[in-house]
Amino acid sequence: MFINTISESKSKTFKECQLKYRYRYIDRFKEERTNTDPLQFGSYIHKIFEDGYKATDLASLLVIAEDLKKTYSFAESYNSKIQRCLENFLRFNATLSETVSTEMVYEIVYDKEKDLKLNGIIDRIIKGTDGGYLVIDYKTSKRELSELDLYQDRQMQGYAYAVHKKLRVPLDNIVVAHYYPLTNHFITCKYSPNQIKHYLKEKVDQMWKIRKMKKAEFKAMQNQFCNWCGYQSICPEFNSGRLCEERVQALKDAKKSQKKY
Repeated sequence: MFINTISESKSKTFKECQLKYRYRYIDRFKEERTNTDPLQFGSYIHKIFEDGYKATDLASLLVIAEDLKKTYSFAESYNSKIQRCLENFLRFNATLSETVSTEMVYEIVYDKEKDLKLNGIIDRIIKGTDGGYLVIDYKTSKRELSELDLYQDRQMQGYAYAVHKKLRVPLDNIVVAHYYPLTNHFITCKYSPNQIKHYLKEKVDQMWKIRKMKKAEFKAMQNQFCNWCGYQSICPEFNSGRLCEERVQALKDAKKSQKKY
C-alpha cells in the first residue's frame, strides 16, 4: 500500500489499530458515531482560539464564539465549559508574547529520493522576547497528561521538528506545551536532538511498513478505544468475519454508485 506522507493523527491511528487506519485512510469509509459532542466541542474551542487569539476582553471573544456556534452542534450542557474555557484563555493569552502562527499547516520532505513526507497542523506558535519559540497544542479533554507523557509525546516531537525545519529554529530554542483551557493548566518540555532523531526513524519505519502491507494484512487490534470506535459494525472484534465482509462490500458498492453521479 503506497503512501508518501504521514501525519501524527495517521501515525497514532495505525499504532492503535491497523484496521481502523485502513478503513479511515485507505478505504475512506465514513465513521458511525453516536455521540459527536466531545469532538464538536473540541473543534469549536480550537476555532475560537484560532480566530480570537488577538482578543483582549471577554466580550470580544464571546462575539467570535457566538458567530462560530452556528456551524457546530453539541448539548447545552457544554455552555458552562465554553464560558470557563474562554475566561481561562484570556488569562493565559495575556501571558504570551508575539504569535507567529495559528493553525500552521506544514508538509516537510524528509527524504526526497524515497518520496517520504511528514505533515500536520500546529495550533499556535509563539516567539518569545528571548528569541525562543513556544509550540502550543490546545487540549479540551478532561484527562490531563503528565510532564512525562508530554516528554514522550510523538505528536509534539513532530511539531518541534516541523518548527525546527520550517522556521529554521535550533531545537534548543524550542519549547512545546499542552494547554488545558478547562483548568488553565499549562505543561511544557523540550526535546533533545537524539529524541527527534529517534522520532524520525520511527516515522520512516512506519511508512515503509505500511507501504509493504496489503489490505488483508491490516489487522484489528483491541485497545481501550474500541468502545468509542466508529467502525464497530465492520470490525471482526465485534462481528463475525463473514458479516464484516458483506458490510464492507456493501460500503464499497455504495461508494462506486456515488461516483457515477
